[in-house]
Amino acid sequence: MNIDIKKSLEIIKRGTDEVLLEDDLIAKLKENRPLIVKLGCDPTAPDIHLGHTVVINKLRQLQDLGHEINFLIGDFTAQIGDPTGKNSTRPALSAEDVEKNAESYQTQIFKILDKEKTVIKRNGDWFGKMSAAQMIKLASSQTVARMLERDDFSKRYKGGQPIAIHEFLYPLVQGYDSVAMKADIELGGTDQKFNLLMGRELQKQNRQKPQVIITMPLLVGLDGVMKMSKSSGNYIGISESADEIFGKIMSVSDELMWNYYELLSFKSLEEIAQLKQQAEEGRNPRDIKVELAVEIAGRFSSETEAQKAHENFINRFQKNKTPDDMPEVVLAVEDNIQVANLLKDANLVSSTSEAIRMIRQGAVKIDGDKVTDTKLIIETGSEGVYQVGKRKFAKIIVELGKSSHNKMELNA
Repeated sequence: MNIDIKKSLEIIKRGTDEVLLEDDLIAKLKENRPLIVKLGCDPTAPDIHLGHTVVINKLRQLQDLGHEINFLIGDFTAQIGDPTGKNSTRPALSAEDVEKNAESYQTQIFKILDKEKTVIKRNGDWFGKMSAAQMIKLASSQTVARMLERDDFSKRYKGGQPIAIHEFLYPLVQGYDSVAMKADIELGGTDQKFNLLMGRELQKQNRQKPQVIITMPLLVGLDGVMKMSKSSGNYIGISESADEIFGKIMSVSDELMWNYYELLSFKSLEEIAQLKQQAEEGRNPRDIKVELAVEIAGRFSSETEAQKAHENFINRFQKNKTPDDMPEVVLAVEDNIQVANLLKDANLVSSTSEAIRMIRQGAVKIDGDKVTDTKLIIETGSEGVYQVGKRKFAKIIVELGKSSHNKMELNA
């Protein structure tokens, strides 16, 4: 490692919430060896959004400093279900769903991490070999009182909501992962602090040097209020098109933009400070946001597609034009159709409930006119330009028939 400890600390601590314990981290850095850095992710869903990448970006920074990145796929823990932040017992995933999601995760993380320098591990490799007696011994290492110190468990217990026995096992098995991997550093969101500390405790019990914990802030979603999540609908998926990513970044507030720069951008702190100075001196924040949108969209697609997304954004919003490459969708229906069903069948929304919500928010237009009636009937033989939100357009032709087909795939 050819970067001095002071510089390494500056890079490692950038954007973090806590480093526990910093003295331990300094001591490990002084050993002048690649540290084993652990991030565990349960493949509970197939897609990764920008909120997930906050901690993955930190992995990349540590990787660039020369440390060994171990990306742990929790194929065993996913079947237990992480109770963090939950007010009820989570349903367990099937092994088939876990495997499918795990494959998707591996494809997506290498948009950020260097594949050749990343070690992929699965905790099923050691828990699958653990006997019932060994699991009972692991469970005996902590008390029920200790588990009830967790905020979510405590609230559920006090509120009379059930806590399944297997949920108490989750922090233990996550903590034991650190023992199995001999982790020097473990990363996670602020909501994972209890689980990360469990890793330190179990390492001490197993006569290992305790890992350093680095917690990362939870990225605020597009609504500027809730943490980014698919369930809240305020997320930016890294597998979305460059147009979608660019447009969503441009929709965040000027204030939130700086938080996104700190947690998502690969620009140096000095470069970000210069951008802030430029904003204070009168540069339009929109132009600074464009730089971020181009960077993020380009990271998950290509520089060419990011620049095209910028051009499309200018044409679509600053010049109030519909996109030139707008898809044409032909819907064959047996009778007239309600607008909410039409939007769903044309893939402009994921469900009729989302369509109704978007109409009530004034976010649906037909030929430039806002739709206000959620039960509006669209007649067969009609055609028009439909818009949902600021980024989704399609020319939709409604025909009388028994089946539907798309002439062109929608840009999701």
